[in-house]
Amino acid sequence: MLKVGVNLPSFGVDETAGVREHARHAEELGLESIWVGDHLIPVRPFLDSTIVLATAAAVTERVKIGFGVMVLALRPVAWAAKQIASLQHLSGGRVLLGVGSGGNVHGDAAWRAVGISYAERAQRTDAALEILPSLVEGKPTNVNGEVITLSPGATMPPVLIGSGPMRRAARFADEWYPAFSTPAEIAEQTRQLAGLAAEYGRPAPRVTIGLSVGLGDLPASVIAAQARSLMEYGMTEEEARGGLVTGPPAAAAERLAALAEVGVHRVIAMPFPADRLRQSELLAETNRLLNP
Repeated sequence: MLKVGVNLPSFGVDETAGVREHARHAEELGLESIWVGDHLIPVRPFLDSTIVLATAAAVTERVKIGFGVMVLALRPVAWAAKQIASLQHLSGGRVLLGVGSGGNVHGDAAWRAVGISYAERAQRTDAALEILPSLVEGKPTNVNGEVITLSPGATMPPVLIGSGPMRRAARFADEWYPAFSTPAEIAEQTRQLAGLAAEYGRPAPRVTIGLSVGLGDLPASVIAAQARSLMEYGMTEEEARGGLVTGPPAAAAERLAALAEVGVHRVIAMPFPADRLRQSELLAETNRLLNP
């Protein structure tokens, strides 16, 4: 069974009410999970991810709440662990912890603002991942030479590692979380990942994939604009357009079924049209076609 989640809107004016409405709507539609990105100084207004997820948790009961992804190295690891454990308690253990090291599309202003070298983000991410589980679980942990125990501890949520060094995913991830990949790319990369995980004596991570989604009858200009935005992440125009999931739910279900065939167990839709509630409804219809 392919699990289907959706990104929450977390930017713009007065999005607090929007977060509540979208979270409840996703749960009522039967979607598996709701997600939010994590930025300090992005290219557009963006609410704090932990506050957005806490708000979503407060108005839902079943749907899982996910970081897609937390830029772990921007935070002191003890504070990150405290936030994650608190969300686990508030949500009843529904957290999915996506982790990334941060890309260059937003620049390095956020890193300078918190006094961290952008060049050290990968090293800091790996160091944080090494001790994060014991911190979240409330075990005595050596942090910068000080042994601390956070209380109350919580169950460590599943860790999803985003795009970046595959060896990081092999070493730390319960799930691997690439974005905009084709079935052929996923099949090849998961084979590589399984081999690397075996070197660490770990099972191969499961695969969750992020997709840019615009379902229904959309103007060509809307699709073209989204393709251009993906090109800012280094894609060619052909790759960007190929990475979009568009058209009616039946066509989207075929695209997602092809991903399931190569081992993907969850997709996270990142809707780009303005009517996000309608996109969630079309996504739920896609889900029903996939999982009757």
